[in-house]
Amino acid sequence: MPLGPDIVERLNRARADLRMGVPVLLSSGGISALAVAAEAIDPARFAALSALGPLTLAITARRAETLKARAYDDDLARLIVPEDATPAWITAIADPADDLRSPMKGPLHSRRDGDPTLARAAIALAKSARLLPAAVLVPVADGRALAVAEGLTLIDWDRAAPALSEAAAIHPVVSARLPMEAAEAGRLHVFRPEDGGEEHYAIEIGHPPRDRPVLARLHSACFTGDLLGSLKCDCGPQLRAALAQMGAEGAGVLLYLNQEGRGIGLANKMRAYSLQDQGFDTVEANHRLGFEDDERDFRLGAALLKKLGFSAVRLLTNNPAKIRMMDANGISVTERVPLKVGHTRHNEAYLATKAKKSGHLL
Repeated sequence: MPLGPDIVERLNRARADLRMGVPVLLSSGGISALAVAAEAIDPARFAALSALGPLTLAITARRAETLKARAYDDDLARLIVPEDATPAWITAIADPADDLRSPMKGPLHSRRDGDPTLARAAIALAKSARLLPAAVLVPVADGRALAVAEGLTLIDWDRAAPALSEAAAIHPVVSARLPMEAAEAGRLHVFRPEDGGEEHYAIEIGHPPRDRPVLARLHSACFTGDLLGSLKCDCGPQLRAALAQMGAEGAGVLLYLNQEGRGIGLANKMRAYSLQDQGFDTVEANHRLGFEDDERDFRLGAALLKKLGFSAVRLLTNNPAKIRMMDANGISVTERVPLKVGHTRHNEAYLATKAKKSGHLL
C-alpha cells in the first residue's frame, strides 16, 4: 500500500497551503501554472511570482460583473495584472471592502486567449478553502520539476476536478448520550468527512424508529446566530425551535452542518455583513464577494441521514431547495414542516430577500 497522499489528500494539502499564502502547482492537459490565493499573497511571494512571467488574476463572473470587467470564460474572468501592480492592487480587485470608497479599479483588461482550466481550478480550490474566490496565476514550463525543487503541492487537475466535485464520504467517529434542555433523552453523533473538511454533527432526540419518517432539520452552522444570539438572522431561533419541537414530540434528528455563511465560511460571511452595512442585501453582498447566492452542499444532510438509518423525513424547513436536494439524493420528504420564528426589526430585510430571491416560504 503506498504511503503517499492520494488525490483527495493532496487537495486538502492544497487548501491548507492556499490559506497560508503558499503557492500550489496546478497542471492539466500538459500545461502548468503556479496559483496563490489573492487574499493571502505577501510582497515577497508576489515579487517571486512576477519574476516568472506575466501574472493573471482569476476572479468569478460575479465579481467581474461588479468591477465591470469582461468575463470571456463565462463563469470567470482572467484579468491581466499590470506590470506595476502591487499586492494592494490584487487585494482591491479581489475584496470589495473599499468598492464604494474607490469604485474605479481599472482599466481592467481580460484575457481571451489560452485555456482557462487552471484559472477555474484555482478559484474552485480557493472557495473550498473558505477564501475569497480569487487567485493569482503564472504559467510555468516544467511544473513538476518546480514543485519538487520548491517543495510545493502538485495538483493534477484532470484527476482532482472529479474528486473535488464529488460529495466526500462521511464516517461516524463517536456518539454519546447528551441530556439537553430540549430533551433529556438526547444523543450527539460526530461524523468526519474523508476529504479533511470540517466535522458534522447529528443531534438525535429520543429513539426515533428507522422505519418511519423522522422529524428532521438540516441546520447550517451559524456562529453569530446560534451562539451569540445575532438579531440579523433567524438561525438561532430556528435551531432552538426545531430542538424544542423534537423534544415535545419525543423524537427527531437535527443535522448540524458546518457550512457557515451559506457555505462561504465565517470570515467571508463577516465580509458580506460589512457590505450589508453599506446598503447591499445578502444576495448582492455574496455576489460582490464573488460567490453565488448559496454555496452549501445539502448532499451532506442526505448522507448523514442514511448513515443513521433513515430514508424518509418530515423536514422542518422553509427552503424548497432542501426538499429538492433530499429527494434527489434518496431521502423521501413526506412532509414539509414550516419553521417560522425569529422575525425581528433587524432582520426584516434579510428575511424579505430570502423569500424574494431564494424562494424561502416565509
